Amino acid sequence: MTFNSIEFAIFLPVVFLLYWIVFDLLVKQNRHQLKLQNLFVLLASYLFYGWWDWRFLVLIIFTSFCSWVSGIWMQQVSIKSANSVGTEGNDRYAQSNRASKTRKIIAASNIVINLLILCIFKYYNFFVTEFAKLFSISQDFLLLKIILPVGISFYTFQALSYSIDVYKDKLKPTKDIIAFFTYIAFFPQLVAGPIERATNLLPQFLVKRKFDYALAADGMRQILWGLFKKIAVADNCAVFVNHVFSTYTEQTGCNLLLAAILFTFQIYGDFSGYSDIAIGTSKLFGIRLMQNFKTPYFSRDIAEFWRRWHISLTTWFRDYVYIPLGGSRVSKAKVVRNTFAIFLISGLWHGAGWTFIAWGAYHATLFLPLILTNKNRKYLNQVASGRSLPNTKEIGQMAATFFLVLVGWILFRSESISQFWNYLCGMWQWGTLRAAYRCFTMWEVRAPILLALLMLVVEWIQRNKEHGLQIGHMHWAIRYPIYIIFIIAIIFFYSQPVTFIYFQF
Repeated sequence: MTFNSIEFAIFLPVVFLLYWIVFDLLVKQNRHQLKLQNLFVLLASYLFYGWWDWRFLVLIIFTSFCSWVSGIWMQQVSIKSANSVGTEGNDRYAQSNRASKTRKIIAASNIVINLLILCIFKYYNFFVTEFAKLFSISQDFLLLKIILPVGISFYTFQALSYSIDVYKDKLKPTKDIIAFFTYIAFFPQLVAGPIERATNLLPQFLVKRKFDYALAADGMRQILWGLFKKIAVADNCAVFVNHVFSTYTEQTGCNLLLAAILFTFQIYGDFSGYSDIAIGTSKLFGIRLMQNFKTPYFSRDIAEFWRRWHISLTTWFRDYVYIPLGGSRVSKAKVVRNTFAIFLISGLWHGAGWTFIAWGAYHATLFLPLILTNKNRKYLNQVASGRSLPNTKEIGQMAATFFLVLVGWILFRSESISQFWNYLCGMWQWGTLRAAYRCFTMWEVRAPILLALLMLVVEWIQRNKEHGLQIGHMHWAIRYPIYIIFIIAIIFFYSQPVTFIYFQF
């Protein structure tokens, strides 16, 4: 079930009404109301996820159970150690040391189990294929005939963050198995994020939630904005992008450049659109998720771009990989190592392929000079802060950053390194001016460009807000015509559900 499907348009209001009416009114006096409410959300989430393939449920339930048990086990070890009374100080120290080692083994075991599952489903066939090529042997008998479960990278990272935070005593493990399973499987952000931390999302399932009209209304506006970015912008860009990339050897340089630009808008509209729908849907149920995108294409350098793009993943790698490795407070050689480590892992996280790894290395190369010169945190405030328009310098910085990101997206979209190189070289072969003019006048190019420009204009105006349609403060005579315009755009450009790009990750 996808957010842009008819099934979800039926599923969401039914779940919303049952969630608030049945569990807020009919079982209001029941002391188990919260647990029943969480159980309902959990079952709805499993229905949502199992809509693709019910067999996926076995994996997510196993992942949830292992992570929940590991948390309880670590807590029991700590309690036993705290309650032990030795006759001498050395005995107490030895007991504490053994408890610490036991907790580390438990946490490491759960992390290994989760990563092993992820690697088998996502990376096994890739590495087997490359191994077979290297030694010129047959790979058929080594390959596994398995499909990649939707969203496995996202919910696995949520499970890992829980185990790590419990081990580091940043979070108290919960004994409420229903609340924990709901945290892992919460349907709005289950298959494509945001990747939530247990410290933020889990406590929200442990307290009674009350209906907040203002929050729900803002959630509906954010859903509308997300649907516009996905259906009107991303899916329109995809038509031209898919055609050009599949026939890139036959295309003019102008078409190749336009397709690269449109893919840059496509992947942003697609992924950030999903995040907006997920965050908005969560608000309907009284749950707040973290902001996942913050106008990344207005960034003035690559460091700022990565603070604004896929924030939940970027901060996850920062907190659980980069900082534990020493971050930037180590020798220059180790800073280089740490920077390449997080970007290469990030590239591999996106997909099992050399283009994804190269994409990570490309961004590490762009990011490295900034961090080595301590300029990676130069732009912490929004561009044109306190002004309506950017100055000339900021325009140049944004254009340069956008182009560097665009080149990276060509690599990301390519099926091989050679295709990326040939595509990049072909972009400079424009041909005649008449041919270039013709490609700009095609409807399949003009329509997505105009829609993408509309998206950028709205986001520029709203760049200090959580999302483009956060206009609840405006008079209704202004707000409702805006809603109607975006609803008409969504209906006009909607044809059939197009899968979100990040579902494959």
